[in-house]
Amino acid sequence: MTAAINLPVPPPFPLAQRMSRMKDSVTREILKVAERPDVLSFAGGLPAPELFPVEAIAQAHAEVFAEEGRAALQYSTTEGYGPLREWICSHLGGQGLHATTEQVLITNGSQQGIDLVAKVMLDPGDVVVVENPSYLAALQTFSGYEASYAVVGSDDQGMRVDELEGLLRGGRKPKLIYLVPNFQNPTGTTLSLERRHALVRFAQRHRILILEDNPYGELRFRGSHLPSLASLDTEGVVITLGTFSKTLAPGLRIGWAVGPCELIRPLTVVKQSADLHTATVAQRATARLLSRFDYNANLDKLRAVYGERCQAMLASLEKQMPRGTRWTQPDGGMFVWVELPRGMSADTLFPQALEKRVAFVPGSPFFAAEPRSEFMRLNFSNRPPELIEEGMRRLGTVIAAAQG
Repeated sequence: MTAAINLPVPPPFPLAQRMSRMKDSVTREILKVAERPDVLSFAGGLPAPELFPVEAIAQAHAEVFAEEGRAALQYSTTEGYGPLREWICSHLGGQGLHATTEQVLITNGSQQGIDLVAKVMLDPGDVVVVENPSYLAALQTFSGYEASYAVVGSDDQGMRVDELEGLLRGGRKPKLIYLVPNFQNPTGTTLSLERRHALVRFAQRHRILILEDNPYGELRFRGSHLPSLASLDTEGVVITLGTFSKTLAPGLRIGWAVGPCELIRPLTVVKQSADLHTATVAQRATARLLSRFDYNANLDKLRAVYGERCQAMLASLEKQMPRGTRWTQPDGGMFVWVELPRGMSADTLFPQALEKRVAFVPGSPFFAAEPRSEFMRLNFSNRPPELIEEGMRRLGTVIAAAQG
């Protein structure tokens, strides 16, 4: 059994030149062949659906339709539903980030926030600093706006902030620094406190905008909370993105961007031209849900389950992987990043893994610089421990067989 990814049909009309820089999401393409019922897939970046608060979300929607249906079905403001923005301000304030509602823009997931910031900030050829490896869908977005990349390394403490000054000596000042500081996608690593302070100081000193993408920050199941970059910023050089996709349900498509009013306003203008506003029904239902739902208790449940699943994956990797395999040790989030033994390629292993009914995401597409094929990303949040253990057994068998 081999899996084929269908090649796209050529378009009937000439496309914009920028489309030559935009590639299909490898993750999405892999999911098409990996999500068969007989395959244990660790490829998607998926939260556990059995933990979605379905009944509470359904009740909130029913109440919205019963009590404010006409308003909920009408057009609304681009900035977002006021009570929802107020809740976000209050919630972030408890984490040390104090913002007004004028600094909050509701988005269609945090992914739209990335797109809006890129549209506002980037002209063709502008330089974006990214970690190597970095979040694939952000790279897709920046490429769509014809940006160029300045790549810095990463290690177990996150982005190598000490490499940033060297980029400036090359003569091209970056327009934007993008990173996922907490439980990064794909590596699962977290930017250390020392580096957070250093990064904000660097951005303030050189007046470079930081785009802090933080979809996983509330999923810490080990260690102490670290302050957001935005909460450390006193000079307006950080826009931070958040989302309910990982803590309530991704189907709601509710995220937010928080930053200086001078930047939130242009983001609002470009969102007007993109979609007018995020779905009114979903915003009102989410606000109603949060007004009485024990959000922190829900987070505690997620952290406990994901912590157990992460530990199951780490223990299974330790037991099943052949000598020479290495992996990260996440303190939260959804991913483990695996480095294969010397000379092995995850791209080559993928079809062999499917033969054994197990799937992962090869790591090469996550690199903005020269792709490296010796890595794979594994998602632990979407499988119970017993299936994680079986999946890692299958994967270990594949790697050992390829190693000879």
